Amino acid sequence: MGAVYFYHLTRKPLEHTLPVLLDKARQAGWKIAVRGTDPARMDWLDERLWLGPDDGFLPHGRAGGPHDAKQPILLTTEMQAANGPSCVMAVDGALVEPDEVNALERVCILFDGNDPQAVQHARGQWKALTGAGCTAKYWSEESGRWEMKSEA
Repeated sequence: MGAVYFYHLTRKPLEHTLPVLLDKARQAGWKIAVRGTDPARMDWLDERLWLGPDDGFLPHGRAGGPHDAKQPILLTTEMQAANGPSCVMAVDGALVEPDEVNALERVCILFDGNDPQAVQHARGQWKALTGAGCTAKYWSEESGRWEMKSEA
């Protein structure tokens, strides 16, 4: 049974935080699906990951290619990722279902704390997922380092 971790981004933007979390998930031995809502935004994230430092390269691919199933990190807008992930990282308000939280090792929901609509959407996701019995943790970087602020 997995858990959902909410990451409230207030100091560093998604393109800085996502690679750190992806690296940690890869160190755990997990395949990861980064799920977004907008194909253009996923293309933008793909480009940012390719432009990262050489010593921090994260092997990944954009969904729709011939080798999706082999990708350790797959960027997608689909609910079902072809790489059989152990971890889903949902960005930009992407949908997360309680059944997948319970079936995966981890689900991470990253949201922009400077966007009131994103914060409101994440609150709704917290309520829906914890209401369905999912284990959840809320992480904030407001103090300058990541701290767990709530658990349900």
